[in-house]
Amino acid sequence: MALFVLSLLMLSSFSAISFTHADSGMIGVNYGRIANNLPAPEKVVELLKSQGINRVKLYDTDKSVLTALANSGIKVVVSLPNENLAAASADQSYTDNWVQENVKKYTPATDIEAIAVGNEVFVDPRNTTTYLVQAMKNVQSSLVKFNLDESIKVSSPIALSALANSYPPSSGSFKPDLIEPVIKPMLDLLRKTSSHIMVNAYPFFAYAANADKISLDYALFKENAGNVDSGNGLKYNNLLDAQIDAVFAAMAAVGFNDVKLVVTETGWPSAGDENEIGAGSANAAAYNGGLVKRVLTGNGTPLKPKEPLNVYLFALFNENQKTGPTSERNYGLFYPNENKVYDVPFSAKSTPVNDGKDKVPVKTPSSHVGGQTWCVANGKTTKEKLQEGLDYACGEGGADCRPIQKGATCYDPESLEAHASYAFNSYYQKNARGVGTCDFGGAAYVVSQPPKYGKCEFPTGH
Repeated sequence: MALFVLSLLMLSSFSAISFTHADSGMIGVNYGRIANNLPAPEKVVELLKSQGINRVKLYDTDKSVLTALANSGIKVVVSLPNENLAAASADQSYTDNWVQENVKKYTPATDIEAIAVGNEVFVDPRNTTTYLVQAMKNVQSSLVKFNLDESIKVSSPIALSALANSYPPSSGSFKPDLIEPVIKPMLDLLRKTSSHIMVNAYPFFAYAANADKISLDYALFKENAGNVDSGNGLKYNNLLDAQIDAVFAAMAAVGFNDVKLVVTETGWPSAGDENEIGAGSANAAAYNGGLVKRVLTGNGTPLKPKEPLNVYLFALFNENQKTGPTSERNYGLFYPNENKVYDVPFSAKSTPVNDGKDKVPVKTPSSHVGGQTWCVANGKTTKEKLQEGLDYACGEGGADCRPIQKGATCYDPESLEAHASYAFNSYYQKNARGVGTCDFGGAAYVVSQPPKYGKCEFPTGH
C-alpha cells in the first residue's frame, strides 16, 4: 500500500529523514495515485505545504510529480516498481540509465533522499524475489557512480507476511525459505550502506482477522491493560510496537541486531465492507491521531527504547481505482477535493476527533449452512482485472500464493485464470468466507463444488 512525512514544527531539534539518526520520532504520509480524480501535482504540493508536510513517499518517479516537488522544501522517497526488478538485476547499465533519468535529472532541485527498490516483493505474484538484492546492489552502484550515494539511501519495503512468527514479539522470525537467499544479503547491504529496513505494518489487518482475541483499544493506541511478552517480560501497550519488535527480533535472530527500521506504511481505513471489522472514520482518526501522539511523546519500542519511532502514514488521498475490498479505497487523510476525511492532530497535545461510535460488524460467512464454498476467477472478465485481483490478493491481501510459484504444487496449469482462482480462494478462506471477500471488482465468484485446475487442491479453511 503507500507515504509523506509531516513537518513537526514543534520539534526544533528534528533533523534528517528516517534514514539518518534523529533525536525525535518522525511522522510521514504516502502519496499514492491510483485514482482518476486527484488534484494536479502542483496543487498537491500546495496542500502538503499548507499542512506542514515536509516529506513524501512516492510509488514511482512520475515526471510531473517530481517536477512539481522541485524547490518545495519537501524531501522525497521515490520507488523503482516491481516490474522493473528483473531488468535492474540483470544489467548495471539499466540502473545507471534509470538513476540518471529518474533521480539525478531532478536533483538537487527535488530533494530525493531515498529509493525504495520494489514494494513487498516477497508476495509479488510475478515471483520477483530472486531479483531483489542484485537490483538493490546495482541501484546502489549507480548512485556511487553519480556521486549520489551519500545523500540518497537504498532499501526495499517488506510486508509483515515476511515473518514466519510474530507473536509474542520476542519470537519474531523470518520465513525460513527467505533467510539465506534474500533476507541476509539484503540486511548486509543495508548495514554496509547505513540504511534502514523498510517495513509496512498494519495493525488493522491483524485486528480485523483476530477481533475475538485482540482488543480494539490495544490496536488504536487507547488506554488498555497491555500485553506482556512471555518470552522476555516486556510489556506492550499497542499492537504496532509489538509488530515492529517482532521484526527487530527476526533481524536479531539472523545476526543483524544493528540495522535500523522505518515503518514505510501504516494506516487505518475510514470505510470498509460489512466483514471488515473495525473499519470506520472514528477508528481511523483514533489510530492515526494516537500514532502521532505516540511518536511525538514516546520513546522507541519496548525492545529498542532508545531508537526513535519513524513512521509514514498511508495515505494522502482516498484512491478510487484501487482494487480489492472497500477499505483499499479509503485509507486517505484527504478526499480528492482536498477536504479532510477526518481530523488528525499533528501535535502531541491534541486529541483525535471522534465523530461518533462506529458500529462493529459481525463476520457473516457466505457459505450455505453445513456446506463448503470456494472462490474462483471469472474467466469472462478481462486479463487486466484478473491480474489486478491476483496482485492484490497475493500482495496486500495476504493470500498464501506460495503454491502457485514456479515449481510449486499449483503452478500447473500455468494460466492466469488458474493462478488467480487459487489466490482469490486463499484470500476468501483466510477471511472466513465473509460477504464481499469473493468479488475483486467482479473478477471472482463463489462456487459450491471444489474447483478443478490440474492436480491442485484448493483449501476450504475448515
